[in-house]
Amino acid sequence: MARRKVAMDGNAAAAYVAHATNEVIAIYPITPSSTIGEIADEKSAKGQKNIWGQIPSVTEMQSEGGAAGAVHGALTAGSLTTTFTASQGLLLMIPNMYKIAGELTPTVFYVTARSLAAHALSIFCDHSDVMSVRSTGFAILFAASVQEVMDLALIAQAATLETRVPFVFAFDGFRTSHEVQKIEELTFDDMRALLNEEFIAAHRRRALTPDCPTLKGTAQNPDVFFQARETNTPFYARTPAVVKDVLARFTRQAGRRYWLFDYVGAPGADRIIIIMGSGAGAVEETVEQMNKAGEKVGMVNVRLYRPFSVDDFMSALPKTVKSIAVLDRTKEPGAIGEPLYVDVRSAIGEAMEKGTAPFKTWPAIVGGRYGLGSKEFNPCMVHAVFKNLARADKERKNHFVVGIEEDITASSLPLDACYSAENVENFRGVFFGLGSDGTVGANKNSIKIIGDLTDYYVQAYFVYDSKKAGSRTTSHLRFGKDPIKSTYLIQKANFVACHNFSFLEKYDLLSVAEENAVFLLASPYGKDEVWQHLPRAVQQAIIDKKLVFYVLKAFDLAEGIGLGPRINTIMQTAFFAISKIVSVDKAVASIKASIKKTYGSKGEKIVAMNIESVDKALQAIEKVAVPSAAGSKLAMA
Repeated sequence: MARRKVAMDGNAAAAYVAHATNEVIAIYPITPSSTIGEIADEKSAKGQKNIWGQIPSVTEMQSEGGAAGAVHGALTAGSLTTTFTASQGLLLMIPNMYKIAGELTPTVFYVTARSLAAHALSIFCDHSDVMSVRSTGFAILFAASVQEVMDLALIAQAATLETRVPFVFAFDGFRTSHEVQKIEELTFDDMRALLNEEFIAAHRRRALTPDCPTLKGTAQNPDVFFQARETNTPFYARTPAVVKDVLARFTRQAGRRYWLFDYVGAPGADRIIIIMGSGAGAVEETVEQMNKAGEKVGMVNVRLYRPFSVDDFMSALPKTVKSIAVLDRTKEPGAIGEPLYVDVRSAIGEAMEKGTAPFKTWPAIVGGRYGLGSKEFNPCMVHAVFKNLARADKERKNHFVVGIEEDITASSLPLDACYSAENVENFRGVFFGLGSDGTVGANKNSIKIIGDLTDYYVQAYFVYDSKKAGSRTTSHLRFGKDPIKSTYLIQKANFVACHNFSFLEKYDLLSVAEENAVFLLASPYGKDEVWQHLPRAVQQAIIDKKLVFYVLKAFDLAEGIGLGPRINTIMQTAFFAISKIVSVDKAVASIKASIKKTYGSKGEKIVAMNIESVDKALQAIEKVAVPSAAGSKLAMA
């Protein structure tokens, strides 16, 4: 059966599977998982049904603890039930999680991994929340991309029913939850094929009901508690094998192949990185580039983190490996090392003692931290980790950090800022806007239009701080002929747009532009007068980088139409007209269709004004004649 290819973000992919495979959904909003609940609630409000023809019940509770309690109760009654959360919200669910796991009750908790508030609160990504629940008894399955969110969400649902072990299904907050990619959408038939009705029926038979009384929630004394606690060991022991079987069935159904531990790289690699979550994309790109340059490196992408299968992990390692770096996206103060690092050391130690390791001599194993609070993690940092592995034993850093300058204990790795593994064949556009000016929404529409009207792979990621409205936003758009693994910000753009003229005085926007890139500016000045109003540094960058420069008096145009400061559709139209990614006629038709969908509820007048802005924008784009380097008159410093 042909499957649709659609552009969506990770939260939309999660909501699609969760709503289709559950009957009861208890929610409480917390960034960055809130959108999953909103989408699920909207689906049920519109009467959309799950794969069994039922409309799932979606209820917002008064807290995350209440949501977890509602999930526990609905599960005990035999319903297929889920919830979505992150960070402090996940911590409030811990008491119920221990009970759900202790009672061997199948469910999937969707977690958009986010920092826990420690020295400060952060709404952005790391794995501290997920790591805080690894002792609850929940299995932990990680997705590293939007496509994996779609696929592994279904795999987690099938596996939890077959094992009776509840699952935390985790993916990185913002970097995956809010990243838009063009993915293959699973069908309801795919879901029905993977979910075994026998195990669903077994779950219902275990429900508390007066028709078949059973006992749950007892108190136990020292005479039996220990013995009873050990009875679930076989369930966890068989979980990796069950997940592998589900993965194999998924491959036969959908064609995509996943492993518990995915190895990528040279068969004879001597250095490898072990990582989980979205950072795997940046590592994979770097591995591919380094191997093309003649080096022998590799990586292991951890998917099933709990239960940790030592045998499957060891089978993923190349027998030639001499040094290993384990990267954790969390900090556990006072521990020997971060959680994944400790697990890898233990796994290799056990395998070496039993003689089941693929290598005869111990590899050097070092651990490092990266990406806390969504700190950037890109190929130059990955390259620094591999360079550290290549050092002599006495010079190799352990317990390092990468991506920041840590000058307290000097644990950071030096970076080669010029190193890049980005695909230069891709379109790479960076758009600077102001929170609530519509730039982010317009770019979301743009990437979906490109995804719909072309065969390109697409990716869009949006950077904005916790202040949101009124602060600067940066939209990163990539698309090209090959799958996009670049889970990091664009380092060199071939298209830069500035939607707020005042930014030129405040920020070095053109540092991201590569030579011969296009620069589009929303300006109060036309093509003949804008040059003299640019800051000197901006003029110099335009000349030095040989930028193709366009201006658009977008605010004047919007004001004249009656849109006030909302220039998003005007700048969106200019982007398509200049870039010619798709024919202007098709792009304009799609923009107008999205305007009707987005603003239809606000009345015909708003729709008409936005459509008028599209037509007028096409006539208002002006190309600026940039002075030559020799004859230019730069503004005063």
